[in-house]
Amino acid sequence: MTRGAITSHIDVAQVVLYAFWIFFAGLIFYLRREDRREGYPLESEDLGVGDRGFLLIPDPKTFLRADGSVVQAPNFDSRDTRPLNAVKVAPWPGAPLTPEGDPMLAAVGPGAYAMRADAPEKTHDGRNVIAPLRIATNFAIASEDVDPIGMDVMATDRDVVGKIKDVWIDRSESMVRYYEVALESGANVLLPVAFAKVEPSKSRIKVEAILGGQFANVPLTRDPDSVTLREEDMIAAYYAAGTLYATPARTEPLL
Repeated sequence: MTRGAITSHIDVAQVVLYAFWIFFAGLIFYLRREDRREGYPLESEDLGVGDRGFLLIPDPKTFLRADGSVVQAPNFDSRDTRPLNAVKVAPWPGAPLTPEGDPMLAAVGPGAYAMRADAPEKTHDGRNVIAPLRIATNFAIASEDVDPIGMDVMATDRDVVGKIKDVWIDRSESMVRYYEVALESGANVLLPVAFAKVEPSKSRIKVEAILGGQFANVPLTRDPDSVTLREEDMIAAYYAAGTLYATPARTEPLL
């Protein structure tokens, strides 16, 4: 037998190769189980919740979070049970939905959002990740940028609804996340920067997503100096809904 051979038909290199194949197959199996901790079992419109299975759905694992809370995954009791504020336009599965009631608040289509934790996201030292400059005093608008505080806010129908009261920053990313708009009605609402177009020459910020009268229904924050994860999604979803539902014409084809 040659050096390294175990028998005349098996050598060390062959054993190592087979061991690697077994390890790699086990790794793939482990990863495929782990990626099913959230989003499974699948749920279809016509068949409902699918079989949880006995092989690929992992056993629940307990995760200890930095704030002391405990999360278990998978957790099959945490399904979204909100009623669907929409009707199907056709009977087949996957058919488009038409919102019922106010489409801006129906939470369907571009206005849909997940029920995330109703608590602010925290930094490693326990501070809120998203905070206004009046709270995050160690941040400031860069001198090279335009300071938006005091600018008018104009809706897509050219209605001036208020002024920028403050800027909310992301402490972890060192970037602006929201403009706080003081409406003429006296309420303060958040405007995600992704839906705002700053026009320095006209000293205004234009919002193409919604009409002036629709600013009154922008979801409010429970705390005037903080925003929860769920509130963030609700606010962004409201402006996103406006891109399709703000006017009846937006739901129609261009041609």
